[in-house]
Amino acid sequence: MSVRRLAAEQPEGFAFTPENLEWAKAQIKQYPEGRQASAVLSLLWRAQEQIGGWIPEPALRHIADMLDMAYIRVYEIVTFYTMFNLSPVGRYYVQVCGTTPCMLRGADDIKAACRKHIGEKDHVSDDGLFSWTEVECLGACVNAPMAQINKYYYEDLTPENFESILKRLRAGEGVEPGPQNGRQTSAPLGGPMTLTDPALYTRDSSGPEPGSAGAVIVDAKARSSAAHPAKGRKPKAR
Repeated sequence: MSVRRLAAEQPEGFAFTPENLEWAKAQIKQYPEGRQASAVLSLLWRAQEQIGGWIPEPALRHIADMLDMAYIRVYEIVTFYTMFNLSPVGRYYVQVCGTTPCMLRGADDIKAACRKHIGEKDHVSDDGLFSWTEVECLGACVNAPMAQINKYYYEDLTPENFESILKRLRAGEGVEPGPQNGRQTSAPLGGPMTLTDPALYTRDSSGPEPGSAGAVIVDAKARSSAAHPAKGRKPKAR
């Protein structure tokens, strides 16, 4: 694991917005007295979202005070979990998977496109819109190569369609996440190859099969009537 340090330039302070503070207090209340530290990941994540994608040092101290934790404990957490960014990121934070399946399928070309349109790794572009980094496996190996931009996956990338994504985002256009080659989720590239006969999916209207739940209920009623023929009848008057 690479060394992770806090950014050299830090803001003066940090405080949750009123809405986020109310949310944070509700998270803390979910844990018993003396166990408030269990909410640290949730609060750090909300702070990162509020700030715009990264965690400054004043936010660490603020959250540590809220949870009655030593500052070093919170520092240990943010430097261990790579989902927390320790320096500013762009409006669109691009995480390119460089693990073996993506590497074999062209991740180096995707990283080259990042350098061309964004700049060097771990630096924010001049317009403040983009930054990128290389990450370990993001779990979409079938659709390699792929990248995560903010919260969404963009899969089956090529240099051409990836550059198009960056240009459209820079222009303020929406881009549909997921596979970029028409593939349905992780289905085969050529489309379905088995179980394609529509007749396989028609509704069976022949009734319950022998031994099914419906048949068992009917049989049980029949047996009950045969065993207790007088059940449900009114007694004859004498």
